[in-house]
Amino acid sequence: MSKIVSIHSFRGGTGKSNITANTAAMLAAEGKRVGVIDTDILSPGIHVLFGLKEEGIKYALNDYIWGRCKIEDTAYQVGQNGNLYLIPSSIQIGEITRILREGYDSALLNRGFQQLIEELALDILLIDTHPGVNEETLLSIAFSDTLIIILRPDQQDYQGTGVTVKVARKLEVPDSYKAVELAARLSETYQSEVAAVFHHSDELMTLGSGGLFVQKYPDHSLTQDFRQLAARLLA
Repeated sequence: MSKIVSIHSFRGGTGKSNITANTAAMLAAEGKRVGVIDTDILSPGIHVLFGLKEEGIKYALNDYIWGRCKIEDTAYQVGQNGNLYLIPSSIQIGEITRILREGYDSALLNRGFQQLIEELALDILLIDTHPGVNEETLLSIAFSDTLIIILRPDQQDYQGTGVTVKVARKLEVPDSYKAVELAARLSETYQSEVAAVFHHSDELMTLGSGGLFVQKYPDHSLTQDFRQLAARLLA
């Protein structure tokens, strides 16, 4: 049975896209058919981690939203074994400002999630959400089977994540979302499972989103953390 997983953070700069991309790569390495969709339409960027250049994108998620193509037309194979797909958002200024000006049909996007799973025969679809709490993000969360919440050990993150957890529970998201950092304390504070703890890595900072960490450093302890998270999602 296919699974939809939203990966979210209350604030930007938590490493959400890095965690999404590297976890997707680990899942694909396990032989699963994996899709990654960038719904951070106002500030897209996860395509950089997969090495997908702007000139190589014929259709982006925005084109599906505006009725220019089918959702499966926006999917690009980015994995080494042909079982990892990325659905990027457009980085063109005109497309971003149109979203800011007009918004978009969130229900259409959520229907697209199911179409992607069916057309690409996906085992798991990872949704890289826009940080914060807004209508589009809440709808994506509501349609997900699992919600992963990422935060840093920072007082603002603690408070904002608490708000997100409360909202998610009201949306009746299954009680399997994750908080990442300070496992014992956060598990007790938020009454939620902690899937993995990612420590600071100089190598990740040096890489600077210039590729997938797990492929460049397969034996690194941080790669083992990504492997742990992937295993928890498959459990």
